[in-house]
Amino acid sequence: MKYLIQYVTLLFISTVFFQGCSQTHETEKKALFIILDGISADVLEMIHTPYLDEVIETGGYTRAYLGGEAGGYSESPTVSAVGYNHLLTGTWSNKHNVYDNEIEEPNYNYWNIFRLFETNHPEKTTAIYSSWLDNRTKLVGGGIAEAGDISIDIHFDGFEHDTLAFPHDDEGLYVQKIDQHVSEMADQSIREDGPDLSWVYLWYPDSAGHYYGDGDKYYESLRVADRQIGLIWEAVKYRENNYNEEWLFIVTTDHGRRLPDGRHHGGQTERERTIWLVTNENNTNLHFAASKPGIVDLYPTISRHLDLELPGQLGYELDGVPLTGDLSLSHPAADYDPETGEISVSWKAWHEDGEVSVKISRTNEFQEGREDNYELVKQVPLIATEAVIDVSDRPSDFYKIVMEGPHNSVNRWVIPE
Repeated sequence: MKYLIQYVTLLFISTVFFQGCSQTHETEKKALFIILDGISADVLEMIHTPYLDEVIETGGYTRAYLGGEAGGYSESPTVSAVGYNHLLTGTWSNKHNVYDNEIEEPNYNYWNIFRLFETNHPEKTTAIYSSWLDNRTKLVGGGIAEAGDISIDIHFDGFEHDTLAFPHDDEGLYVQKIDQHVSEMADQSIREDGPDLSWVYLWYPDSAGHYYGDGDKYYESLRVADRQIGLIWEAVKYRENNYNEEWLFIVTTDHGRRLPDGRHHGGQTERERTIWLVTNENNTNLHFAASKPGIVDLYPTISRHLDLELPGQLGYELDGVPLTGDLSLSHPAADYDPETGEISVSWKAWHEDGEVSVKISRTNEFQEGREDNYELVKQVPLIATEAVIDVSDRPSDFYKIVMEGPHNSVNRWVIPE
């Protein structure tokens, strides 16, 4: 009996101890995304990339798209800075207002992922490792009041302006050297600092595509970039193996390339619009594999991984849906019939249970930094996948419609002619 009492007491103490450890040492969730500039999906699928392949084996791969809705109000140029900002804000150009690489008047009311993260976790660390300075200073808007006056804690960028360390050449090979430096700095910093949210940008494959077009030298630029990504991937694995951390690791590109030679991009051809997503996440939902996701889906995916709360009506403005966890609906559509004064809305349902709340606003105050006045006009079963809204008594030259399900919302604009 004496030994039984001692055993029970020891078991109780051990249980309390391990429970305490699990409560005080919860796994830290971290996220890192890499934008590899200008790699067409068909090229990536053709070239041997052992490091990206390892990430894919851990998680998954899918083709994706950008450029908004071709021919619609959200159509966006397949240009580099535009593509970056799709990911950063989770919106198309009609909202974030970046249409070229000059980045003249970005609309910071559509919060980028770093502003959202710092608002949720001002005590945590952000990092940008980039071969192009404008990513931090213009797109993220570091230190700009309109962008939230956020400060990126760790940054290695601006090397394109250092012509002593990286003398410029006509073929742009100096950019590949900058990429190598950026990836080495990212490797070291991730191992030592373990930032909570990081962005790595590697530039050279796009330069090679413009200079050489599709061919051996362009393909070799991807092989080199794969080794650079490998440095960063090994750093993430090091963190996970030596610290109690769970990293979401995403690699994508900012546009495809135009046929016939791959030297150009910017238009709406299928090859220019088609991109790809690589991730170590092995618990993606059906939207990731069963339908062609968009680059705007990465914002809510990262937000969900990091458990970020979206303030106010920011969630109503996102043009993407999460690629992980429960998903209610996606692929929204809306058509206005001027004869009946009705708007027909539809969506793809990913669940059979639950309802969709259809809300409508006749203003777009959000783009000016204010909130819109939404009116709940209909509730229908999610599985119905459609609804008809009579707006004949609400005449307007603009309607903003939100379809809200149990796990996420989607939105569309209607602009009657």
